[in-house]
Amino acid sequence: MTFLRRLGPDPHANGMQTSALKGCPDVLELDDGDFAIIGIDITDKAMSALAFGASCGPDERMVRVPRRILIAAKSDIPQV
Repeated sequence: MTFLRRLGPDPHANGMQTSALKGCPDVLELDDGDFAIIGIDITDKAMSALAFGASCGPDERMVRVPRRILIAAKSDIPQV
């Protein structure tokens, strides 16, 4: 697996701060065209609130990504 690029600006650009001050959250594009999301693991708390028909498998995790991170990455996300 190789990370091709970050989508959106550095999460600490313009003096922004993240909770752990360690560089996350982030949205990254992988070499196979998929995406990796770095965020706060909310799986345990969110499982009981999932919409009907939604599920999270044993090898999956739900992560919280601040709205500003996803909105800033939007212009870098390919349309197809």
